[in-house]
Amino acid sequence: MSLLVSPSILAADPLNLEAGLRAIEKSGADWVHVDVMDGHFVPNLSFGLPLIKALKNKTQLPLDVHIMVANPDAVAAAYVQAGADYLSFHAEASRDPCALIKHIHSLGAKAGMAINPETGVELASPLLKQLDMLLVMAVTPGFGGQSLLPTVFSKLEAIGSRAKASNTLLAVDGGVNLANATKLRKFGADILVAGSAFFKADSKTAFVEALKSVRMV
Repeated sequence: MSLLVSPSILAADPLNLEAGLRAIEKSGADWVHVDVMDGHFVPNLSFGLPLIKALKNKTQLPLDVHIMVANPDAVAAAYVQAGADYLSFHAEASRDPCALIKHIHSLGAKAGMAINPETGVELASPLLKQLDMLLVMAVTPGFGGQSLLPTVFSKLEAIGSRAKASNTLLAVDGGVNLANATKLRKFGADILVAGSAFFKADSKTAFVEALKSVRMV
């Protein structure tokens, strides 16, 4: 499949998020990645339900919502109802990932599960056939602008064939840029989430085009 690009609006100017949204649309990117942080599962606070609703009313691009929260089982439905097209919760936080995936699907959204850098892919393997997407964190979640951890490549390699057999998309979030995109694609990434690299690019269209030109070997 063609590589999908999902810029993270967390890295946009917080005083002008609509301009950030328009920049994502004009760039040719595929999705809008929205990071939700609760100050508990991760130390920072970010966006919540009002922003999801506002974005849904302002764009036709799919909303790729990543909830870094301590209670995903309790709040996932609210984010789907607010407008999330893809909703990714953390395996480390969910009490019952299998039930949560089914619940997200029942609400009409695609279900994703995120795993932290220290979490092995073995935790996700039994759920691949149910998941639409596995979000592999390449940095410790909660802060933007971090450098990609090289351990992500071995994790992608370890689960790549199983994900492909299950028709589960592999996404990578954290430290993604033009310098590592080729290797990420080589190791099986289907979706690249880029925040700082996207919004700092002189030409965001050229940045997206360069990512999309990367081919899986």
